[in-house]
Amino acid sequence: MTARDLLETWALRLEAEQTRVSGTALDQPITQVAGRLVHTIGTLHLYEMTLPQGSSIEHDTPLSIILSDDMEPTEGIVLGGQGNVALVQTFDAIGQSYADATVVPDRAGLLATSAKRLRDMLAQPDAYRLGPADRLAPLLEAPTGTGERSWSDAGASILTTIWADEFSVRRQRLAVLAIELIRANKRILVVCPNHQDADALVGTIARAMKAVGLTYKTWVSRYEMALAQQIEGIGIQELGFEAQMHQFYAKSHADKAALRRKYDRFRELTPVLAYKRQKQKDLDEVRLLEWRLLTQHSDLQAKITDVNATLAEYENLPLLKRLSLQVVGKNVESLHQYLELYESQCAELKGELDVAKVRVDELVPEAAVPKDMRPEFDELKEEIVRLGGTKKIRELLAAEEDTNRQAFIQNRRLVVTTASRALNDPLFSRVRFDVLIADEAPWIAAASLLGAAGLAHERIVISGDRRDIASAGLWASRESELR
Repeated sequence: MTARDLLETWALRLEAEQTRVSGTALDQPITQVAGRLVHTIGTLHLYEMTLPQGSSIEHDTPLSIILSDDMEPTEGIVLGGQGNVALVQTFDAIGQSYADATVVPDRAGLLATSAKRLRDMLAQPDAYRLGPADRLAPLLEAPTGTGERSWSDAGASILTTIWADEFSVRRQRLAVLAIELIRANKRILVVCPNHQDADALVGTIARAMKAVGLTYKTWVSRYEMALAQQIEGIGIQELGFEAQMHQFYAKSHADKAALRRKYDRFRELTPVLAYKRQKQKDLDEVRLLEWRLLTQHSDLQAKITDVNATLAEYENLPLLKRLSLQVVGKNVESLHQYLELYESQCAELKGELDVAKVRVDELVPEAAVPKDMRPEFDELKEEIVRLGGTKKIRELLAAEEDTNRQAFIQNRRLVVTTASRALNDPLFSRVRFDVLIADEAPWIAAASLLGAAGLAHERIVISGDRRDIASAGLWASRESELR
């Protein structure tokens, strides 16, 4: 039997179970439910709900919470719990505590979603890789673990099994394998039977990565909210996908706000410095004019001095000297005329110099640039050029920052969740991984394991205690089991 045959078989089984569950007690409203807020990260909230005695809800079951004073339901997912106490993850806050709420489980909806995903895998072969899943099919057909050698040896590079009796040994081997795959730049999806196991595995892998010097916060992501605060000394709350995404977008918003402040400051300084440059240009021109006027004034003063000296000594000049002056039109009368002309020109130049000096005094403060303004502007300009110019920055600032969960999860190297969530969450239908690691695989339903296997392109790793395959009985898919 191939993976496609198993997908068809389990899709039929899930659809039959959905029909059986609809209208039964599993999907009946549960009243008189009390709850309290346990933890909030980003847009996710973890509530502890106390159900009436004798009531319980399976993990990963979607549900609606209706408060007594609110007709609008709040959607959530059961992550775990014990007895009549359930831990529920919601996207909307419903207060610090509440009492007398009504909870409506949707087990039938969960089964319908699971069956639809399996049908999609059959209908869209190009969107899913069923090659690795084909290697998994013989194992799922042998629920007692018999016949392992026939398929294990042949597909060792695609399908790897980690069977061990000791739970701690299995976990350590998975941690070592995860580190090897991360170093090989592989994108890894790790699925567990339940969220408590997922939390524990995250702690084990993070601790092993820390021991070899890898920054686990960069690589590991727990898809749902962690139910525990710490595992093996590792604070796993901060490894939650929502916490990481919330931190990333908070930093992105802070960076965007800082960029906006820089851009606004750049726009503020640009016209100021342009005005200063223009005033400096005007100042340079006026100073050049002042220098020319001073030069002309100095030349006229020298000429006046020379004329006065000539007039003072005119009577005592030798005859030939006076005759030579007269030849060029310089006699006593003409020299006085020259003197009057030079003095009138000096007076005009002095007036122009006074005007120029007043203008210089006006322009000096207008052209002056504060000592810190120019370095600040140069630094801002360098940053804007580095980012692609003002047009690019305007586009960045104008762009809406939608929370893109798909883009963010595609940048995570190792994502840990339950197999049921990987099968039912719409996000996982749009992302793909290189390797699938199934932790405690015998306790994962075959349909969920197949759904997760379709997301792996290269390799599947199965881990667990081989004796649990028969005792769990979750892989039986023979026709006799369907009757």
